[in-house]
Amino acid sequence: MEFPFFTDEHKMIQQAARDFAQNEIAPIAAEYDETGDFPSETIKKMGEMGFMGIEVPEKYGGAEMDTLAYVLALEEISKADASHGTIMSVNNSLFNYGLLHFGTEEQKQKFLVPVASGEKIGAYSLTEPMSGSDAGTMRSRAVREGDHYVLNGRKSWVTSGPVADFVVVFMMTQPEKKHKGVTAFLIETDKPGFVRGKKEPKMGIRASATSELVFENYRCPVENRLGEEGEGFKIAMTVLDAGRIGIAAQALGIAEAAYEAALTYVQEREAFGRKIGQFQGTGFKIADMKTRIEAARLLTYHAALAKER
Repeated sequence: MEFPFFTDEHKMIQQAARDFAQNEIAPIAAEYDETGDFPSETIKKMGEMGFMGIEVPEKYGGAEMDTLAYVLALEEISKADASHGTIMSVNNSLFNYGLLHFGTEEQKQKFLVPVASGEKIGAYSLTEPMSGSDAGTMRSRAVREGDHYVLNGRKSWVTSGPVADFVVVFMMTQPEKKHKGVTAFLIETDKPGFVRGKKEPKMGIRASATSELVFENYRCPVENRLGEEGEGFKIAMTVLDAGRIGIAAQALGIAEAAYEAALTYVQEREAFGRKIGQFQGTGFKIADMKTRIEAARLLTYHAALAKER
């Protein structure tokens, strides 16, 4: 379906994502979901196609397109496989967005370029065993010692945690200030003191690996601090707010796939001498599904356009 606000670039990236998703991702999705293995090969190809940094400027390795283009591509990827969609969403929304808006030029060159181009995987780490978006109760600590911060603590439910090369992590630097004492850091996962915790057994989206992250006297250089001390909560919430549009695009793609599967089934399955889609009760259900999907599509696209204004 096309809309009057689609540009040629929007149509192009939508078709490219659709072709890639159906030809490259759909055939392997079930296998990777069953094994829980990370789909490195297809994720790398997505990076080469520009899908891992759609809104990032070309000078930082991205495609330099708008939010609607991101939504259209993510919708098609998620329609083929929720895991690939989740990995793509984290890279674009949770990692790239924060760096692009709060990072220094040096940080963008070091961390943003390789992630936006698909060479590296990024992650975002806010949640703890006893703390979610209520960052004032955060127990992880970062203490400055000269030109480094020493990080200690445990983070939970980190999407792409088992495979990430870089992580935006939020820790308390001034506990007495609660949420105003949170600071953001850019973590290189190959440095001493960084430990990948247990991989979470999930009911679905298993190819998108999720785990705990443990920091044991991890020394983070001051130049890897994202923003100023105490700005972490603002950065975290700004990134999460922008990421909600991506979550909507994922849900839309998954819903479309479910609808198409249901539509195919009711056109094939027979009962009492008729295709079950010919029964009025079943037809009502199919019509309701389509109506809700189209309403969700318009709302999601509107949000993407509004974000650009």
